[in-house]
Amino acid sequence: MGQNADTDPRQASTASQVTDWVQPGDKSGEFKRQVSSVRDFISREAGAQYPPEKGRYHLYVSYACPWAHRTLIARKLKGLEDIVSFSVVHWHLGQGGWRFVTADESDIPGENVVPDPNEGHEAFTHLSDLYFESEADFQGRYTVPVLYDKKTKRIVSNESSEILRMFGTEFDDIIDEKYKAIQLYPKELREKIEETHKWTYDLINNGVYKSGFATTSEAYERNVVALFEALDRAEKHLAEQTGGPFYFGATLTEADVRLYVTLIRFDPVYVQHFKCNIRDIRSGYPALHRWMRNLYWTHPAFGETTQFDHIKWHYTRSHTQINPLSITPVGPLPHVLPLEEEVPAARK
Repeated sequence: MGQNADTDPRQASTASQVTDWVQPGDKSGEFKRQVSSVRDFISREAGAQYPPEKGRYHLYVSYACPWAHRTLIARKLKGLEDIVSFSVVHWHLGQGGWRFVTADESDIPGENVVPDPNEGHEAFTHLSDLYFESEADFQGRYTVPVLYDKKTKRIVSNESSEILRMFGTEFDDIIDEKYKAIQLYPKELREKIEETHKWTYDLINNGVYKSGFATTSEAYERNVVALFEALDRAEKHLAEQTGGPFYFGATLTEADVRLYVTLIRFDPVYVQHFKCNIRDIRSGYPALHRWMRNLYWTHPAFGETTQFDHIKWHYTRSHTQINPLSITPVGPLPHVLPLEEEVPAARK
């Protein structure tokens, strides 16, 4: 996903395969996520290399990728639709990496699923083209999201957590007051947010991948048990939360954004595809289920950026080492239950 392996098509004969989620020969069977490699910053500070400007930046995402989904949510929450443009790659991740749709692929659902729309990119077919434009001898991974500077024709960042934070603060001088008032990383909650990020990222956001991509039973069982222990912890926190509907009560924060993108994919994909099946969210975690649905149904930044076709097709038809026949399960139906409806197992 946000840190998927990829190979330079020009070096495919010697590079590792895009589907090598665990490095060949690694007897631990553990999936180890790579670190994002491009980490500059849009800043309001005087003399910044990348100052906040309307129309200057473009966001490349995949609807399937939870890491990229974080940035789409933040873009909408902060009212940046007319300030930072965006486009979406094809849902399939093949050996050439993320690719752009072609002009004749008009039947793919979702907003802004288009060929690379930026000037001078008419011949770009894959996200890798963008990386090599930015740095001719780029040696890292070609991941989404990508925050791109149209002025210098360079990638600013491919680290989702830092793009999320840029969108949260650095455009505040040029957006409406109602959006400026949304503070996803408020000072009074920063310590709690950072503490929450540490365990939710490792055990939940990344935990589903460490479970699903494990190549030994030992690695899978260790990680899936740790994942559900962390879900139990999040459930307990939310069950005891009386101050409001969000993770920290009355204030919508980064913690909500970062946890939501994994939880909304959990029942449709991770339960069956990644074997994260000790429990599902809709019948096993009432507080998490209520919290997630509140975000999806009552906050357009969450519901309108969640594209289930891309999500389900990507995982089940790109990860052929897990699902070799590329058959996409029909359920669960619906993908998200209405706010006031419960599955029979969860009804009291």
